[in-house]
Amino acid sequence: MSATAAAAAPRRRKGGGKVNTLPMVAPSVTLLLAFSIIPLIATVYFSLIRYNLTNPAIHGFAGYKNYLYLFKDPALYSALYTSVQMVVEVLVITIGAAAILASLFEQRFPGRSIARILMISPFFVMPTVSALIWKNLLMHPVNGLIAWITRSLGFGVIDFFADWPVTSVVLIASWQWLPFAFLILLTALQSLDEETREAADLDGAGPLAVFFFVELPHMGRAIAVVTMMETIFLLSIFAEIYVTTSGGPGDATTNLTFLIYKRALLAFNVGGASAAGVIAIILANILASIMVRIVGKRLDV
Repeated sequence: MSATAAAAAPRRRKGGGKVNTLPMVAPSVTLLLAFSIIPLIATVYFSLIRYNLTNPAIHGFAGYKNYLYLFKDPALYSALYTSVQMVVEVLVITIGAAAILASLFEQRFPGRSIARILMISPFFVMPTVSALIWKNLLMHPVNGLIAWITRSLGFGVIDFFADWPVTSVVLIASWQWLPFAFLILLTALQSLDEETREAADLDGAGPLAVFFFVELPHMGRAIAVVTMMETIFLLSIFAEIYVTTSGGPGDATTNLTFLIYKRALLAFNVGGASAAGVIAIILANILASIMVRIVGKRLDV
C-alpha cells in the first residue's frame, strides 16, 4: 500500500500542474483591460469629432481636422519640447544626486538610520503640497527663505517663477522624485559584495575611484530601472505647474499634460484636447518602449 501511495503522489502533482488558471485570472484581467481600453477608445473617439462644452452647435465628425489644427499650433511643439526638457533635467538631477547620496549613506556614521528616513520622506508628500511649500515658503520673492538669505547676504531678490520658471518646476519635481531614486539605488548598492570593496581598498583605490569604477557600475541595472519608471511618470507632471506657474510666463512651463488641461478645461475644446491626449499616449508609449529595451539590455548583461 505504501508503494502504491508513493507512486500515486507524483501523478497527482503532475495532474495538478495542468489546472487551467484562466478562469481565475480572467475577471481581474478583464477589469484591468476595461479600465485601460475604454478610456483610450473614448479619447480616440472624441479626438475625431467636434465637441465644445460651451457651444453645443459645434458638433459632427471632424476626422483628422483636430489633429491638423493641433499640428499647426506652435504651442504643441513648445509643449513637447518643454515636456522632454523637464524629463531629461529631472532625470539627470535625481539619478546623479541619488547615486552620490546612496554611496554616502552606505557608509557608517552616527544617526544613519534617522538620516535615511529623513532622506526618503519627501517622496510621501503630495505633489500639490510640495509645490505649495516651495512656492510660498522657499521661493517666494518676498517672504521666502531663499529671498531672506539673499537679502541677508546683500544680494538681490530672485523671482524664481518669473525669471527661471522651468528651472523652478524642475527643482520641485527633482526634490520629490530624488527619494525614490535614492531608495532604489541604495538598495542596489547594499547588494555589493564586501570582498569587492576590500579588494579595491587593497589596490589603493580612493573614494572617488571606488565610486566610479566599483559602485556606479554595480548600480547600472538599478539606474536603468529608475530611468524607465521616472520617465513614464515625469511625462505627466501637472500639479507642480498648476500650483506655481499655471503654465507661464506665456507658455514657458506648459508641457503636454498642461496643454491638454488648457484645451479641455480652459478653452472647453474637448476634441482638440483629446487629439493632444492621443499624441501624449503615442509619445509615452514610444518612450516607454525605448526605455524597456534599454532596461532589457541592462538586465541581460
